[in-house]
Amino acid sequence: MFHRIRRRAKEPSEEQRRFFELSARLQNQVPPGIGGPPTAPEHIEPTAVVDDFLPQELRVPSHDQVDGTMMPWKQPLVLDGEMVACSECGAYRDWLILSTRDQIWLRCRAGHQQQETRLDTAWFNRNRGPADATHATFEDCLRHLGH
Repeated sequence: MFHRIRRRAKEPSEEQRRFFELSARLQNQVPPGIGGPPTAPEHIEPTAVVDDFLPQELRVPSHDQVDGTMMPWKQPLVLDGEMVACSECGAYRDWLILSTRDQIWLRCRAGHQQQETRLDTAWFNRNRGPADATHATFEDCLRHLGH
């Protein structure tokens, strides 16, 4: 069985008595707002309305407004210990890597394209740099990247 330890009622010690006296004296000296309900913040009217943060010429389309992105990959691409080569011409370097609709495509210098299922959009996003331009057509982007 468990035994309960009962404390005997005894006189408070000198330290306890001083603490109670001090807390009773300080009880009425609490600054306003402390311990009470919070006050509602005052409403501040906006002084100026800003149309948008960036000017039109600096805005870039969001990811749902573009059909895909691409990046150059000059060095050989090695996946799972195997160097990737073009299935038609055998080229193994100077790729354009395209990311569109959650698929990754490789395009060699000769213009052959093949889907690469071992790569995903997360890999593409980790390895690409910042976008330096946006283009209206696929051909414009190819010309910009020198293909």
